[in-house]
Amino acid sequence: MIMPCNGTGSTDPQSTKGWAIVDFDWSNWKGIGSADGWAKHKPMDCEELMVKQTEMTVAASPGTKVMVYRNMIKALPWFTSVREKITDPAYAKWFLNFSSDIQADHTKSHVPVCDDNYNPPLCSNLYHDQSQTPGFPHGDGNCAAPGCDVGSVPVGEYLFDHRSANVSVNNQTFIEWFLDDYFGGQAGIGNENIIGFYIDDDWGNMNPNGPSEMNGNAMVDMGLGPADLKEIVTAYNWVADTAYRAIVDKGKFSWDLFLNNDPNCINCGDCPQPWVKKETCIADLRAYGTNATSPFINRALLYGFSPGSCHGVKPTDLTEVEEDVANFLLVRGDYAYLGNGWTGCSHGYEYPAEQFNADYGTPVGRTKETAHNSGIFVREWTKATVQMDCNSYTPKITFK
Repeated sequence: MIMPCNGTGSTDPQSTKGWAIVDFDWSNWKGIGSADGWAKHKPMDCEELMVKQTEMTVAASPGTKVMVYRNMIKALPWFTSVREKITDPAYAKWFLNFSSDIQADHTKSHVPVCDDNYNPPLCSNLYHDQSQTPGFPHGDGNCAAPGCDVGSVPVGEYLFDHRSANVSVNNQTFIEWFLDDYFGGQAGIGNENIIGFYIDDDWGNMNPNGPSEMNGNAMVDMGLGPADLKEIVTAYNWVADTAYRAIVDKGKFSWDLFLNNDPNCINCGDCPQPWVKKETCIADLRAYGTNATSPFINRALLYGFSPGSCHGVKPTDLTEVEEDVANFLLVRGDYAYLGNGWTGCSHGYEYPAEQFNADYGTPVGRTKETAHNSGIFVREWTKATVQMDCNSYTPKITFK
């Protein structure tokens, strides 16, 4: 599994050949600097280019499946399905608003309420910030003159109001739209080439500053207090649980549901780490390899290349491929993936063909330590014997 992104255009489908699952972030094909991309298009068409990227990727590598980006907190108007609702006043209850004070006096806001690149300015009472937003002439993606085009509202990160999950507009409730249109359809669940989603952001554990990766004054600018936060978090948790269950029921995957950073966390999957490290090799292999109650037996595992995504891994130069592959084969259960998570845009991804294309067969039982406190671990596969000597951190794979 990898999570590539090319901010200056499409991702070359030849560069992702061979990987089982390729996940594309919303920043892919965005249009950084002078490069063309969805941020410059009028209106923005991130959703459509994500589907086009999917088609290109699968055509070049038929065995590859694709995941695509979704956000369960932020209503991002560069997605056409979201923009259609944000720009229609009938759906205002599905989104959070600026406080009444800010609606009366925009100068009280910590973030721009209007886009002054237009005359008259484009304004919206729906809360939005520009924390990770394309802009003109510069932003997180560069728009073309006269300004960013997401319809009749300013460009920005808007917010879903999950308390309105059962509010119906035009004979469709928010939760029905969320599952059937936003996650469904040919841009999502309904596309045979899309195997699932990377789902970003959350409301955290009652964070008084509000949802993740938003302006730190979001709660103040929305005029929301502790009681509102409690209601929103409760509603969000219900929507999130409902969405995850619907995705799995359709036979699709969510990157966030793979077991990754914490065996006690349901959806910790953003930055896959190596579960076995040199410094803790013996303890790790005992916990996850020889242990009859290893969490990997009953959960789908996402195992990151060393030293771990978001923590210094260089996807173009993997430094511990043999060690990682051996440890992966020693600890994995029936369902497991090895790869990289988010490493930013415009990187290549080394594909270790010698290790990845080898046929190890299927595992014969669990990993065993060769002797009491030996620190040497072995697992038999039908076509290979896999060993890790933790004392010298030396892997050894012997084909039969």
